[in-house]
Amino acid sequence: MTHYLDFEKPLAEIEGKAEELRAMARENEDMDIEDEAKALDRKADALLQDLYKKLTPWRKCQVARHPNRPHCKDYIDALFTEYTPLAGDRNFADDHAVMGGLARFNDTPVMVIGHEKGNDTQSRIERNFGMARPEGYRKAIRLMEMADKFGLPVVSLVDTPGAYPGKGAEERGQSEAIARSTEKCLQIGVPLVSVIIGEGGSGGAVAFATANRLAMLEHSVYSVISPEGCASILWKDSDKMREAAEALRLTAQDLLKLGVADRMIPEPLGGAHRDAAKTIDAVGKAIAAMLDDLAGQKPKELIGARRQKYLGMGAKGLAA
Repeated sequence: MTHYLDFEKPLAEIEGKAEELRAMARENEDMDIEDEAKALDRKADALLQDLYKKLTPWRKCQVARHPNRPHCKDYIDALFTEYTPLAGDRNFADDHAVMGGLARFNDTPVMVIGHEKGNDTQSRIERNFGMARPEGYRKAIRLMEMADKFGLPVVSLVDTPGAYPGKGAEERGQSEAIARSTEKCLQIGVPLVSVIIGEGGSGGAVAFATANRLAMLEHSVYSVISPEGCASILWKDSDKMREAAEALRLTAQDLLKLGVADRMIPEPLGGAHRDAAKTIDAVGKAIAAMLDDLAGQKPKELIGARRQKYLGMGAKGLAA
């Protein structure tokens, strides 16, 4: 079943009418409605192009959160072979919001790590909607240390509204775990490339995305806080999330200008959820290109370049 966002309601009506006509034709073979249905299809295509021609930052947030958007598991299943999941932080528990393990990418051994939101009610609850607890970040640290030890490039797939803010997570050192994971990203002497595939929320995303190369899907977002959270703090009114989204400069286009993101990956018209296979293929090509850029660099070069990248963060945008 197609899930339509609020601003896509006119599109839902047109595509719904076209499907109703085709359903009637299937029940009654004497009906000839194909011309009418095709006319509605053309109208829907034109409206889709118009809606996505220039999305506002808030609408991009909605697209980035679309429930049918491909998630970490979809990318791992499609792009990586011989994937062997590794579980647990060797301390407290296994966090199902974070998945990762050994795999091959284009026949090259790598370590892949990512946030997984789940794709139905049961899996979303199990994955905690992609919000990692401290043990998730400590698992990521363990996997990055293993990758560093064996000289394996690290690929991280980021899709989280932020780290889980629950009482238990705070008691187990959520802030410290995020900081240690970010620190580990800066310390490993192997190539680290990251892709924001949906939401990149706050420190929960930074802990995986402090990479040599950072790519963002066209309609993904990456920000220090959600628009709703920002609006609640600044204006004491979460309904001002549209104004907050504008002010945060959280889109891939803005972050490319600022030098936070290194590349933007185009999405199919209507968002990644309308053609998951095409989106996944584009992400695979971007990962391959980023790894090729870093091939042959020595550990000290990788660490030094990564450090300089983040020390100079934002300078590109200020100079412009």
